[in-house]
Amino acid sequence: MIAAAALLSLAVAQQKKSGQPPKFGNPFDGRWDLTMTTPTETYPNWIMFEFTDCCMEALIQPRTGGTARVNNLQNKGTHLTFSFRDATWNLDVSGDKLTGTIKQGDAVEAQVAGARAPKLARPEPGAWTNPEPLFNGKDLAGWEPISPAGNHWVVKDGELVNEEKGSNLKTTRKFDDFKLHIEYNCPDNGNSGIFLRGRYEVQVEYEPLEANTKYHRMGSIYSFLAPAVELPRKPGEWESFDITLVGRWVTVVRNGSKTIDQKQILGITGGALDSNEAAPGPMFLQGDHTGGMKYRNITISVPKPVAAKKKS
Repeated sequence: MIAAAALLSLAVAQQKKSGQPPKFGNPFDGRWDLTMTTPTETYPNWIMFEFTDCCMEALIQPRTGGTARVNNLQNKGTHLTFSFRDATWNLDVSGDKLTGTIKQGDAVEAQVAGARAPKLARPEPGAWTNPEPLFNGKDLAGWEPISPAGNHWVVKDGELVNEEKGSNLKTTRKFDDFKLHIEYNCPDNGNSGIFLRGRYEVQVEYEPLEANTKYHRMGSIYSFLAPAVELPRKPGEWESFDITLVGRWVTVVRNGSKTIDQKQILGITGGALDSNEAAPGPMFLQGDHTGGMKYRNITISVPKPVAAKKKS
């Protein structure tokens, strides 16, 4: 797993904020939200292509885990092929749409459909609503397990507790831009995450330091953004995140210290519910890695509606 900022050059990535237009005239150049369809299921992926006058590279976000570099691209006009994890990708582009297949040998493993990723560049709201609770401290009202058969989320003493590894838990409401306050208690060797709009994971973990790079440790936007400030580890203690997401620009304050300051999230992270980045999405708490995670005091503010101007 390699950090996106180090993979394709941060300068180039920031230049492609909208995913368009191709700097070097290649129709694949930029960022793409992908939907993969197999005979039994549908799931999201994401990819970013960089074409320079000398090289072709891609950064791919698989279904799970971190981003990976692909540099064996073969491009002929509107057709492109490459190999990734023993499978061959064949892609065709037409305007802002991608189509293609993933093959293992001669067998088609999945159909690929993609759309150019939206810019999501919105101004900071002029005012926010007062914080309202997303968790009432009494029961799971407003929340639902993603895999009900494996659900181990319960409410104890006003806390949302994942008793053992099992289902992820998501809100029944969906959100666009927001300010989220959430308090968490992560045990030693615990691993969870807070997914913004169900697509961008704020990492919550206290695994051994050598197990993860800074792009996969506590408070990172998994694989994309590392915290600028390294704070003390506090396994088994209550801590807090205050997270502001406007479009795809995120600010993270951990325990009162700003660790990510209005940085762009390039694309969906591993474990995302879907790749429809332009749509509102739920919050979800990761419960499928380890048990023992606790959350409390979860509140959210959204932009206040802009009052219509009176006609003179």
